Amino acid sequence: MSEVPEERLLFREAADLAIRLQNDPANPVSLEMVRAWNARSPGHAAAWARVAQIHGMTGKVLGDQRRAAEGDGLLTRRNVIVGGLIGLGAAAGAWLGPQAILYANADQVTSTAEIRRVALPDGSVMTLGPDSTVAFNFSETRRETTLLDGMAFFEVARDPERPFSVLSGLVAATAIGTAFDVSSDGGYISVSVDQGIVDVRAPNSVLSQGQRLNVGDWIALDPSLHKVTRGVREASQIAAWRDGMIIAEQETVSAMVAKIARWQPGRVVLADPFLGSRVVSGVFDLSDPLRALEAVVRPFGAKVRRIGPFATVISPV
Repeated sequence: MSEVPEERLLFREAADLAIRLQNDPANPVSLEMVRAWNARSPGHAAAWARVAQIHGMTGKVLGDQRRAAEGDGLLTRRNVIVGGLIGLGAAAGAWLGPQAILYANADQVTSTAEIRRVALPDGSVMTLGPDSTVAFNFSETRRETTLLDGMAFFEVARDPERPFSVLSGLVAATAIGTAFDVSSDGGYISVSVDQGIVDVRAPNSVLSQGQRLNVGDWIALDPSLHKVTRGVREASQIAAWRDGMIIAEQETVSAMVAKIARWQPGRVVLADPFLGSRVVSGVFDLSDPLRALEAVVRPFGAKVRRIGPFATVISPV
């Protein structure tokens, strides 16, 4: 196994500290740990600065929004149950049929919290994220993978005669020899590049002529709004879900909930569609999915509640 670069290790440590502050912002011990960690070297300070920038709270204590959002409001048990049952009823009708079709068409399917490495016929390697489905179409003239739902990271074997394409909804990401991440969550499709160059195209959008992505570039498409966002991040941060973290930069709450829900047993339902359209940035720890979901929606005053062993409902106060 290759050694993890120091830069990536520092980023992970900074993210862990940020998550600790996010969960307990008033704890003076946590604050002192951050100050001491930052003072250890310029590299430590730079890693913290990147994490703080992702949270959109550079120079501030992460978690200010948490204290402002929590207030004194309470969800009653009745509101949670009624909202949850309505949401689950709607979800059942909208989910069971399409989900069955996805499973029927898939060549690889993962379960909740499962991450699977798959050797592909051409020598490439795919890391498939939790609760994800893919289908393959490999021949002498093409190498094509369809990400039906979820997330996957591809390490592509070079073959100039057969470009490697990943299809997800309207988006097609094509490379010859590279490593890149593709995710489809809550109707939100994103591509980010770890190595090499990837061409991303989507009909009837600003991506119809194609967009070339280099190392560190990421691009995301909301097909329902024909809206495209793009940016640059450290290559070490790409597909961080493989290391137990989700890194969000201006992503919708619905997309983030869909991603984190792949680590949470049972169904996760957003009871308020407006909440799903809000935008969030941050670093979220997947070792505790419920707390990660809480961190996503807390700035907007929403609450996360478990209803029995099979459902989680996210509702406004």
